[in-house]
Amino acid sequence: MSTAAALFLATPAAATDKGPGAPGIGDSYFPNHGNGGYDARHYRLNLSYQPGTDLLQGKATILASATQHLTRFNLDFLLKVDSVKVNGRPATFARSGLHELEITPAHTLTRGTPFVVEVTYADTPSKVPVPDETGGFTPWIATADGALALGQPQVAWWWFPSNDHPLDKATYDISISVPQGTQAVSNGIKTRERTSNGRTTSTWVMDKPMATYLATLFIGQLDVRTGRSSSGLPVTTSYSKNLGRYDAAAKESVEQTPQIVDWLAGQVGRYPFHSMGGSVTSALPGFALETQTQPVYDPRFFSSGPDTYVVVHENAHQWFGDSIAVKDWKHIWLNEGFATYAEWMWSEKLGEGTAAEVADFFYNDLPADDPFWQVKPGDPGMVDLFHNATYYRGGMALQALRTEVGDAAFFSIIRAWVRSKEHGNAETSEFVALAERISGKQLDALFDTWLFTPGKPATSPTGAAVAAKTSSAVAEPPSIAKIKKMHELLKEHKP
Repeated sequence: MSTAAALFLATPAAATDKGPGAPGIGDSYFPNHGNGGYDARHYRLNLSYQPGTDLLQGKATILASATQHLTRFNLDFLLKVDSVKVNGRPATFARSGLHELEITPAHTLTRGTPFVVEVTYADTPSKVPVPDETGGFTPWIATADGALALGQPQVAWWWFPSNDHPLDKATYDISISVPQGTQAVSNGIKTRERTSNGRTTSTWVMDKPMATYLATLFIGQLDVRTGRSSSGLPVTTSYSKNLGRYDAAAKESVEQTPQIVDWLAGQVGRYPFHSMGGSVTSALPGFALETQTQPVYDPRFFSSGPDTYVVVHENAHQWFGDSIAVKDWKHIWLNEGFATYAEWMWSEKLGEGTAAEVADFFYNDLPADDPFWQVKPGDPGMVDLFHNATYYRGGMALQALRTEVGDAAFFSIIRAWVRSKEHGNAETSEFVALAERISGKQLDALFDTWLFTPGKPATSPTGAAVAAKTSSAVAEPPSIAKIKKMHELLKEHKP
């Protein structure tokens, strides 16, 4: 038995008040995501990957704490499992559906007691069956020189066992062994790298809580660059070596990450992590994703030249979505609406249209009979989770709030939100309550109108009357074409 296992060995529970943990954490849209009965605290992943064959071998060590007397518990996972231990002792395991791994420990786990789970596994992730609930989307992309793990809301199932829901964040250390000459990039800070017997192993540490879908793995022939931000934080950027015509524009854009993060911090408050960066893959995933401290970009964002708007969007998520994660996926506008509004503020910084002008343009550009207005960003439904309304109407809601309470109160609200919810989880009602407390205004009607009421609001986000489509008042800020093009790709292949 390992020292860690002995340290966290649970004693048998009383005969009463015990049973299996739930196979889902209780999400409104994804009831089978996550699991009940325990809280994951830390993941230690020791992985070995072979490009070409797509063979992934791993050992996941999970430190968790039981939230009830547990006779059995689940992990979300798709790959073939060789063995499972709980507190150093062999445990029985079985499949329930495609992605549920049911584990029965040798002894009941006592509520409130930490325990250690060890899962060893080996499989080819690109060849595992795809569950219906992902819409046919496979977030593991095998390439000629490596692989990419990138998806939302599901991705962890394809490369490590987990309690797969943003409500159960944890810290991580991820060690990945690849053939010498191949590079591997993950989240956080690379603390170690060594080469032996033709293989290179690097270790990445994420010391702040992270939702499972924000963990990423980028393996291939990469141009990896390291540096420091103006505040002294380590910066890691990585680029596939075969980006071709996208290469120069991609690097020019993503290399501006430290400056963009500094600007965002000036707007909303202290950057919440100890490193930053970004990766551009040639795998063409069809979107960008805010993977914690290391956003990943499809190179086609840079097909027309440098694009800093997408870099702003994904790094705004480091606050809104990563540090502050949703309690339930129905609150997704708290991620996407805020990141979209950050783009609009960036437009103002660049002199390409104020945030108010951009918000009013999108409001006026979409006629009242457009289906866009029937999606409620505050509760869009699973099918419309990444609908444009979640982004644009979510951003309009923030502009409407800014119009109602004024700039001073608006930014006080945003900064207080970031500070009070740092590294936690949140829901819409909590943001509304905070906004009302700081502004001293009753705001239920405003948020109901913009987030929960189908149909086009009677006035624009700045309080202006509806403009006629032929009116000269519907001026197009210079940033609009860039923002529209970026959003077309941003959610193209998300399920």
